[in-house]
Amino acid sequence: MKKIAILGSTGSIGTQTLEVVRENPDIGVAALAAGRNIRLLEAQIREFRPEIAAVWEEEDARELRARLKDVQVKILSGMEGLIEAAVCREAQMLVTAIVGMIGIRPTIEGIRAGKDIALANKETLVTAGHLILPLTKQYKVRLLPVDSEHSAIFQCLQGEKENRIDKILLTASGGPFRGKSFEELERVKVEDALKHPNWSMGKKITIDSATMINKGLEVMEARWLFGVPLENIQVVIQPQSIIHSMVQFEDGAVMAQLGTPDMKLPIQYALFYPERRYLPGERLDFAKIGQITFQAPDFDTFVGLKYAFEASKTGGSMPTVLNAANERAVQMFLDGRIGFTDIYRVIRYCMDHHRVIENPDVEEILNTERAVYEMIESRW
Repeated sequence: MKKIAILGSTGSIGTQTLEVVRENPDIGVAALAAGRNIRLLEAQIREFRPEIAAVWEEEDARELRARLKDVQVKILSGMEGLIEAAVCREAQMLVTAIVGMIGIRPTIEGIRAGKDIALANKETLVTAGHLILPLTKQYKVRLLPVDSEHSAIFQCLQGEKENRIDKILLTASGGPFRGKSFEELERVKVEDALKHPNWSMGKKITIDSATMINKGLEVMEARWLFGVPLENIQVVIQPQSIIHSMVQFEDGAVMAQLGTPDMKLPIQYALFYPERRYLPGERLDFAKIGQITFQAPDFDTFVGLKYAFEASKTGGSMPTVLNAANERAVQMFLDGRIGFTDIYRVIRYCMDHHRVIENPDVEEILNTERAVYEMIESRW
């Protein structure tokens, strides 16, 4: 039986990964790690019987131990707990579905322990791609994308190893505010931003989709995952979320991956790659779809997308600045402390006031994150 460890098991990707596990009896769970949703984590532990479970706060770990006295499971906390879950001896694959730069260290240790990585943690490549990619080569592990867009590109490249990529066409739905002006975005409320037209996701990534920062982060990831220069990555608005991304080759041929907006497909593809398996759910009916449309992104309204290209081009520690500033600004927006377009203003301010560190190591990346948080707290 193949066994996996999941970091972020109570989040959107984590819970859907466990749905895939339920459907496939030849895959098991060796370790689970979550944030503070210990009720759901307790239920997951009772159902999937991992050897290790980890939470961030020791207080939550103590409560979980009390709840699970009748279950044989090792319950840990903090970064040490995350890392122990990531390197769990029984697991062949690590699913990194945890949100934030907290996922960098466990991912690195998982790679060093020889685990294949099913990557759903954007921050790992956005901020530390220059460290992660050489490590995967050094330890000869596979880095399998879970994001729907990167999985689509990965699928389009199967059988094309010797053929040169001319362009990656990264598709975006445009979010709930496609076609709006910047002035209209000024009046956006939290409840409006959380209504994505096509996808069901966690709050943070839903806001990132509404600002289109999410697509900017995906551009940064794609650059590392597929070794394509930034100028060869194009964002295309595809409002129906049917084409999940495309690859154009040097002869002009374009390969596209299509499907319903269901994250279980890229999750299952990563878990069982290169095998495809039956996946319950809806199928595309092209007669009913009628048409698939495309638009160019509005860089002047959704300026965060422009900032992401700028941060990626600058490189060094600047992607960490954009990521950290966005992470804190989104939480401030969700908490009602700032407006929707203030998310862009926070990011711009932090980028303008940062001195770039070339080729930062993990400590410098995490120190940059802390410095950005301090800058925001002193300004807002």
